[in-house]
Amino acid sequence: MMSKEKTKPIIESLLFTQDKPLTVEKIEEVIPELEGGEIRTIIAELMEEYRAEHRGIQVVEIANGFQMCTKKQYEQYIQKLLTRSKSKKMSKSALETLSIIAYKQPITRVEVEALRGVECGGVIRNLLEARFVKIGGRKNVPGRPILYKTTEDFLTYFGLKDLSELPPLHEINQVME
Repeated sequence: MMSKEKTKPIIESLLFTQDKPLTVEKIEEVIPELEGGEIRTIIAELMEEYRAEHRGIQVVEIANGFQMCTKKQYEQYIQKLLTRSKSKKMSKSALETLSIIAYKQPITRVEVEALRGVECGGVIRNLLEARFVKIGGRKNVPGRPILYKTTEDFLTYFGLKDLSELPPLHEINQVME
């Protein structure tokens, strides 16, 4: 069995190399000597070390995994460095459609259109291409329409650990108005 002193830098390097959240299960595949509880303990220690050392980066739990990312307080400096904006800008109709899917999932296109009052096929196609939504099966009704639900990319983009961190629906309505 490897010591914590040896496994902590391994887990840290695994987190550093990933551009998406890394699950405990994936870490267990790479380091089978460790169990999920041990991995979570080591990650919690890494989170605390980055917090205590006042670093520009942190380890966060997000989208059913863990990821290294920069701290929000340094965003203005990072923005200055970056020459291009986020590649996934969304229109108001895309945000409205995505909000409906996030709060009502799994949901069919027809149900989304009934709530929005307009046709949403093109918007949903764009959200599928952007990997914010995915097909989540078929509804057990005549015609068996496709059900849509949000993805891990959705959680990551919006900085959410899971769907329980979505803001209350009334706050979304205020922003949309």
